[in-house]
Amino acid sequence: MSRDQIIFIAFLFIFAAINIYLFGWDRLSADWTGFGTFIAAGITLSLYSFLYKDNPLFKFAENLYVGVAAAYSLTQVWYTVLLADVVNPLSELDSESMGNLWLIVPILLGIFMLTQLSSEKFSWLSRIAFAFVVGLGAGLTIPRTIAAKLLKQVETTMQPISFDPFGLDLLIILIGVVTVLVYFFYSVEHTGPVGVASKIGIWFLMISFGASFGYTIMARLSLLIGRVGFLLEDWLVLPLPLF
Repeated sequence: MSRDQIIFIAFLFIFAAINIYLFGWDRLSADWTGFGTFIAAGITLSLYSFLYKDNPLFKFAENLYVGVAAAYSLTQVWYTVLLADVVNPLSELDSESMGNLWLIVPILLGIFMLTQLSSEKFSWLSRIAFAFVVGLGAGLTIPRTIAAKLLKQVETTMQPISFDPFGLDLLIILIGVVTVLVYFFYSVEHTGPVGVASKIGIWFLMISFGASFGYTIMARLSLLIGRVGFLLEDWLVLPLPLF
């Protein structure tokens, strides 16, 4: 018996013993809530087992998560989109609701997308649907992105600088924007004043990347803390904080 098999059997034995204790001493209620907590704890620990190495428990939990998410998304799309916005309006057509016939266009585009799964004889139809979606998405996203990021940044750098904390913030933003633009201006050799400005731009870029990385790490840690809190408080029924 290999080391991994021994660890796998020991994990299952310890997990089963803990749950027998929890259910036997009424720490977990013997109902659907307690059963759901038991299943959620097992799946959580199975996902954390990847910290040791890739193993069958992790693969099972991963595939289960993907399958449940896909099934849930499919039901939500059916009831909130297809049934509500397509099937019901078209099945109730009368002389007063003939305007709903325009729904045939998105239905055809959706069918065209599915032709990507068929043979090459019909798969070219999917390009029409993908081109429409990409073009529409770009047309809706580009103006919003320009307004939310580019124009907003330009607006901030064009405000008058005053001798107060708010004015200091505007000055720092202005210096950061100008020096970063100088850093990416490759048509001029980065020597002298241009070199100094580009080095300051590098500092602004590194601070920005570091803050973004730190924010991402803290967001992931908050998820980790939430799952550990679930294991300790909801599954093991330990009062928090422990100390």
